[in-house]
Amino acid sequence: MATPDQAGRVFWITGLPASGKTTLATLLVTRLRARHLPAVLLDGDVLREVFEHDLGYSLEDRHRCARRYARLGHMLAAQGMQVVTATISLFEDVRRWNRAQVDRYVEVYVRAPDAVRAARDRDRGREPVSYDVPFEEPATPDLVLDNDGSASADVVAGRLWSHILGSIGRDAD
Repeated sequence: MATPDQAGRVFWITGLPASGKTTLATLLVTRLRARHLPAVLLDGDVLREVFEHDLGYSLEDRHRCARRYARLGHMLAAQGMQVVTATISLFEDVRRWNRAQVDRYVEVYVRAPDAVRAARDRDRGREPVSYDVPFEEPATPDLVLDNDGSASADVVAGRLWSHILGSIGRDAD
């Protein structure tokens, strides 16, 4: 069971489409749950499908979505959950809000070259997602993961896990 020093956290995994955010977030949630920590995955694609029928894809609507995800993560972390959010998170002001509002916030920026991201989309049977959306690269991420396909998802997730062990306590290893 979680100890008081293992209170809720938000692990905010951001990056461009098809960079590997959801894959890494899913692997992280699995590891957290294996250590009996209450963990939830908030995937941007799923959240949009479930909650955002009133919003489109304009920059203003995308900003509104990002703020909603940040507030939801904050609320769940305040309840003691380990919240793993996988979202493009275009806006630096939303990430700054997270840092200011969430006591235990870990920001992870997943980078992947355009060619790798386009190939991943094609592998999933989709046309490559739009790459023309302005993306504000995170100014102060806690961790940058280069996910160029040269390492397996498990290896990249292992790098993430090694980084966050201090955040959740060494006893979780």
